[in-house]
Amino acid sequence: MSLRFIGIDPSTGDGESPTVWVDQDKSEIIIQGWKPGPETKAECAAFTLPGHAVGIPENEQVVRVPARMVDMLREACNVVERSDVS
Repeated sequence: MSLRFIGIDPSTGDGESPTVWVDQDKSEIIIQGWKPGPETKAECAAFTLPGHAVGIPENEQVVRVPARMVDMLREACNVVERSDVS
């Protein structure tokens, strides 16, 4: 795995660290965030859309990241798109 660090939430204190990386080998964005509360998780699990199974599969997780990290997420998207081309 070839992880490229993109950024960490600048407003986090000790013990909290929402973070964004890019796996350049797989062209994937990796996000570390806060676990959602039971209400948020239930709402996400109940979401229905054609082609989208109800629930959260065992191999997936819902995470929360603060909006102040949008620029980091954009950068990660740009990195993935550039690595996908080469």
